[in-house]
Amino acid sequence: MKTEQTIYVCSDAVGETAEAVAKATLRQFSSQQVKIKRYGHLRTEDEVVRIVKEAARTGGFISYTLVQPELRELMREEAVKYGVRAVDVMGPMMQAFVDTFGSFPRREPGLLHSIDEAYHRRIEAIEFAVKYDDGKDARGLTQAQVVLIGVSRTSKTPLSVFLSHKGIKTANLPLMPEVNPPEELKGEPGRLIVGLTMQPEHLLEIRTERLKALGLPASAQYANQERIREELEYAAGVMEALNCPVIDVTNRAIEETAGIIMEWLSK
Repeated sequence: MKTEQTIYVCSDAVGETAEAVAKATLRQFSSQQVKIKRYGHLRTEDEVVRIVKEAARTGGFISYTLVQPELRELMREEAVKYGVRAVDVMGPMMQAFVDTFGSFPRREPGLLHSIDEAYHRRIEAIEFAVKYDDGKDARGLTQAQVVLIGVSRTSKTPLSVFLSHKGIKTANLPLMPEVNPPEELKGEPGRLIVGLTMQPEHLLEIRTERLKALGLPASAQYANQERIREELEYAAGVMEALNCPVIDVTNRAIEETAGIIMEWLSK
């Protein structure tokens, strides 16, 4: 039986950089079933040796970002010793900086082992987006930096997730004619409410495909053209009452919509 193919990501910090590079590489080999196993906050030589032995046993390779020179050198030595391919993601770039600019990296433990503020902010924002997705808890509307409102299938959830990965706390709320918007949506300073809308014909196509994916009949009210127009008109009225900016997301990429919102936030 073939052993599962594994890339071992190692770091004396979090390991996000080496993992991002590994994932970017994997996308170029879509036919390969490879697992990424991350080891962060490495501190001792024993940890490095154990990981190299594991990679040798499973036939995998290592991608590492070790800032401490002792651990980086040990990784190189152990990889050669056990015949494991080990890719130093950060080392060549750091060496190029030293050779070109004559400067040397700082090695204070506080710099090497702390997770920076931006990372904490991003994780907190991601957890926030999940917790307050789709109007699950109206309290999130008062705590969010950005509140997205719109009818179903106007990209509220994927946009919330995208913004959260930028460290922006985002909540979203679906608008339906049968349900009055919660009081938490009104009169709260210090946040940006953004309305998302879409051309009815395009929304009809998206909802029809959604019903097919769920195995439901295309004749359902959810994908009825008259119903869709009713929802969009109701949502437009709510957005006008809130005096919030509105983005038409028809044929617009998530990244483009997010860019507009982030530009508004920066003003």
